[in-house]
Amino acid sequence: MQIGPHRLENNLILAPMAGITDRPFRQLCRRLGAALAVSEMVSANSVLWGHRKTQRRLDHRGETGPIVVQILGAEPAAMAEAARRYVDLGADIIDINMGCPAKKVCRVAAGSALLRDAALVGRILETVVRAVGVPVTLKMRTGWSPPQRNAVRIARIAEQSGIAALAIHGRTRACGYAGRAEYDSARAVKAAVGIPVIANGDIDSPAQAEFVLDYTNADAIMIGRAARGHPWIFDEVKHYLTTGDRLPPPSPAWILVTLLEHLRSLHEFYGAHLGVRVARKHIAWYTKGWPGGAGFRREINNTNSTEEQIDQLERFFERQARPGGMAA
Repeated sequence: MQIGPHRLENNLILAPMAGITDRPFRQLCRRLGAALAVSEMVSANSVLWGHRKTQRRLDHRGETGPIVVQILGAEPAAMAEAARRYVDLGADIIDINMGCPAKKVCRVAAGSALLRDAALVGRILETVVRAVGVPVTLKMRTGWSPPQRNAVRIARIAEQSGIAALAIHGRTRACGYAGRAEYDSARAVKAAVGIPVIANGDIDSPAQAEFVLDYTNADAIMIGRAARGHPWIFDEVKHYLTTGDRLPPPSPAWILVTLLEHLRSLHEFYGAHLGVRVARKHIAWYTKGWPGGAGFRREINNTNSTEEQIDQLERFFERQARPGGMAA
């Protein structure tokens, strides 16, 4: 798949997820098979540019390109100014968020709320595309609500505005994350436009990835929540699509090495105090469904030092390797 001048190694992309797809997680997913990893959304509001959270979200030191920065806003000129700034800071691709369903985002008419105003969508896209010399992509939902699905109309506006590729999540804003994603909209969008289309939503296994690609004819797939605690899903999907065979499940020892790599990156990126706390949710995802996992998570959530957090993890994984624990 190609986005502007950027030829991707495969057709697997890590979706942007606020509070999750920070630099450590993006780097890990890239190492484990993702061809592209989109940043957490950053606001187009210049008042927030100096905030520590925004600066962290724009920290791409050591990452392999192309660097994708997703911007959030509702005012064309502000979005264009933000895009120019983020390109100056190293973005190779600017992604526009018209998919976030969060109430605090939609309350200010940003994210998926923009899908209610096709004319404004066009103005934003055209203004941002004109403002920068790098490819601009779009992440969207299928519409505001099931009766108001307008994905094909928005996709045609995007293509006419110069958007280089678009990702479509198979739910409306009103759906939130309830039920299952649908892929008819992505299929219709792919048939309606000539730019690359990326299908997204509930792609949680190699078989599902193959189904979605075949059903929608999409150029690529985007995986989000299924990568939490399972970042090697990209390697699993890539192997399956290439060979038709499933990779064997990783051993507890391999998962521990991967998890410790992730945790140490978080501790370094955020600092010890915040890093330990950010790591807790990732530990919960990695250990979900494991024998003794619930009790372990209660215990480790009271840990406040990096050394203790790592020590408890190592002891937990040692127990998994014993008879009666998770099979190696």
